[in-house]
Amino acid sequence: MFYLFMADGTEEVEAIATLDVMRRAGIEVKTAGVGSDVICGSHGIKIICDMAACETVLEDSLEGVVIPGGMPGTVNLENDKFVIDAVKYCADNSKLLCAICAAPSVFGHLGLLEGKKAVCFPGFEQELKGCEVAQSFVCTDGNIITAKGMGSAVDFGLEIVAAVCGRQKSDALRGTLQCPKA
Repeated sequence: MFYLFMADGTEEVEAIATLDVMRRAGIEVKTAGVGSDVICGSHGIKIICDMAACETVLEDSLEGVVIPGGMPGTVNLENDKFVIDAVKYCADNSKLLCAICAAPSVFGHLGLLEGKKAVCFPGFEQELKGCEVAQSFVCTDGNIITAKGMGSAVDFGLEIVAAVCGRQKSDALRGTLQCPKA
């Protein structure tokens, strides 16, 4: 089971596209809102989460966390005790740590990217302390998966699927997501 955290100011596409891809693959994901089970995204879209972040439980069944970006969503997520506790729990227990856009900065500030490769939204590279910034849109290094931004949200979700379910399942799912040319 995964927690996908959201806060006021979260980038909606990064959260929902990633969630959709993971659930299509059959991965159990619970959305958790900071301060409430209802958040307002960075573009004014209200999202009803499965639970409030304060209701999350850190236990062996937790496979990882997903943190979407957006502003001020990333800052709001980083300032939440329950989000940071979940990130630290996953880091300490070799669970998946997944972040997109500005959100990899949360991992950087916690020192989790030291000696790793990662990617983020352009302009946030200095926040990825101690890491080698990759040139790809999505980057996996060990148990850390990062992505550049909204335009890479589906690929980010597919990379999480590959890590959890295998590359073959991810590739098969990718094939079902192809849009025909207009």
